[in-house]
Amino acid sequence: MVKLNDLRDNAGSSKKRMRIGRGIGSGKGKTGGRGGKGQTARSGVRIKGFEGGQMPLHRRLPKRGFTNIFARDLNEVNLGRIQEAVEAGKLAAGAPVTVETLVAAGVLSKPRDGVKILGKGELKAKLAFEVAGASKSAVAAIEKLGGSVKLLAEAVAAEA
Repeated sequence: MVKLNDLRDNAGSSKKRMRIGRGIGSGKGKTGGRGGKGQTARSGVRIKGFEGGQMPLHRRLPKRGFTNIFARDLNEVNLGRIQEAVEAGKLAAGAPVTVETLVAAGVLSKPRDGVKILGKGELKAKLAFEVAGASKSAVAAIEKLGGSVKLLAEAVAAEA
């Protein structure tokens, strides 16, 4: 049986700290493991990426790509997730499903630039959606149940 007063670390699991710079006899005296003089012997100074004057790697490689300033950061929600919210009573079947109603229902954490409905999962309720985007399979599934999908004008204008 193990007792609290018998608990010990495994042998060799921890080492004593090396006290450097405490005289020649210690074996880590004089320069204290820092080599000779100069920049690298000083504290807190080091040129990151410096290659002795040779063109550094990050400047030798070509630049690629760009950041699209018109890109929209959309939430993506599957039909199955919306069905779960309807079954939990968080989404009303009569009201249109918008970004605000999805955030209020707890399906999304924040609105971002809108929401895109994706077709994974099964939707059983007839719902009217007012969203920034929807996949073809999602639109087909919604309209099969008699629901509707309205794509918001500002979102469609941004795509063009």
